[in-house]
Amino acid sequence: MADRVLVTLDGAVQDADAPLLFADDIGVLRGDGVFETVLVRDGSPCAIEFHLGRLRRSAQALELPELELSRWREAAEVAAKEWGSEEEGVLRLVLTRGRESEFAEVPDSVTSGELAAAVPVPTAFVTVSPVPARVAKARTEGIKVVSLVRGISIDLAQAAPWQLLGAKTLSYATNMAALRFAHRQGADDVIFTSTENRVLEGPRSTIVIARDKTLLTPPAKNGVLPGVTQRALFNEARKAGWECKYEPLWTADLFVCDSIWLLSSITLAARVAQLDGIRLMAADNADEIIELVDRGVARAGAIGDW
Repeated sequence: MADRVLVTLDGAVQDADAPLLFADDIGVLRGDGVFETVLVRDGSPCAIEFHLGRLRRSAQALELPELELSRWREAAEVAAKEWGSEEEGVLRLVLTRGRESEFAEVPDSVTSGELAAAVPVPTAFVTVSPVPARVAKARTEGIKVVSLVRGISIDLAQAAPWQLLGAKTLSYATNMAALRFAHRQGADDVIFTSTENRVLEGPRSTIVIARDKTLLTPPAKNGVLPGVTQRALFNEARKAGWECKYEPLWTADLFVCDSIWLLSSITLAARVAQLDGIRLMAADNADEIIELVDRGVARAGAIGDW
């Protein structure tokens, strides 16, 4: 098993220690790009079709060139195979707008061929790296979470689509700042809330609450990124007799439910064991939810595109 893997979109395995990006790559200069994070398990990328579908939707939101999903799929499979099957891995699909120096001032009266020549070639690659040490503890022991006001309304996504709230972009500085703030408070993670006291999402996760035999998550129209792991859970939970709903949640709902879960592609299911300093006991069905997530993610590859 390699300790790190780098594959370009032509399927070639590159030296993971060799330089790849130019200093004027717009993904570096402005965070102008998109990405997906995928769990590698047993030598295969989990729920890869869901991730490819979301990558395409994010790229469309940023008006990036249309993706050739077959090339991304093949590169992901090569990277996962190169990584091996002994340990889980973190696979990332990364696409930026390309080099700033390749942009050109294009006059209005140009042919389509000239316009195409003026568009920079996107930067595209796939990496695999080890799963962070925090993941094992989060899966087994749960996590401590603080709620933080994100400073936006749930109406912003529809009123201002250029904010790209439903896209997974490289602009993660605010998310990482929130996590650093949480760590200074002695917490592991964050639940963002809106100006109306609605539940939004985590910096790198989707929020799901369990109430009796019902699972609820905030709808995408509220400005949250549609969750791959959450969708896989819902697909599997419905088969097991659970009711699954996309429904706006108040912050008060977090304290009157059976359990709160932060779902993400790498950690999968992390139960919130403490919220804003209040300890939350594990519900009787906590193990069932974890099992549903594992089964859902394992089967997601056969379900099809997003």
